[in-house]
Amino acid sequence: MKISSFLNKYTVIAMENKISRKNFMKVSATSLFVPVFFIPKIINYDKGIPLASELVNEFVRIAHTDLDKTKSMLESEPALLNASWDWGGGDFETALEAAGHMGRKDIADLLLAKGARLNIFCAAMLGKLEMVKTTLTAFPDLKTSKGPHGLQLLHHARKGGENAKEVLDYLISIGAQ
Repeated sequence: MKISSFLNKYTVIAMENKISRKNFMKVSATSLFVPVFFIPKIINYDKGIPLASELVNEFVRIAHTDLDKTKSMLESEPALLNASWDWGGGDFETALEAAGHMGRKDIADLLLAKGARLNIFCAAMLGKLEMVKTTLTAFPDLKTSKGPHGLQLLHHARKGGENAKEVLDYLISIGAQ
């Protein structure tokens, strides 16, 4: 049951029982805090047991270099697809981001085919010029944004090689660092 439905239902019950305006206001004010206790029952937050941190760490490390192992780990545990590892100090990285800054198009293509969430850094490595241009037109300051390990868009475009040459040229032309 949604919170708004809960409050509407509660209001109707109060009105049917003809409680006074003063009591209704007291109960209504109190009910603003009551739904907080009902939220876990209203919205299903149960997503199962969290992934083991050692497994996430291994998956992200493997996705830097090993296509076959990345594929087999993903087949064994599909929930790893968008899992991220914190290398420390908020340096979060997913397997796709690992493949992105290493220039591993094969691993990136595998992960994207399975539904991984694409970001501008990986798009730069893959040579997705229109996607990079559109994003940087909307958010120009991202041209100096830092991805995993503090690596910027130029690094990712360089790792994309010939496939990302147009992206690299574009980033240089707009003064990306």
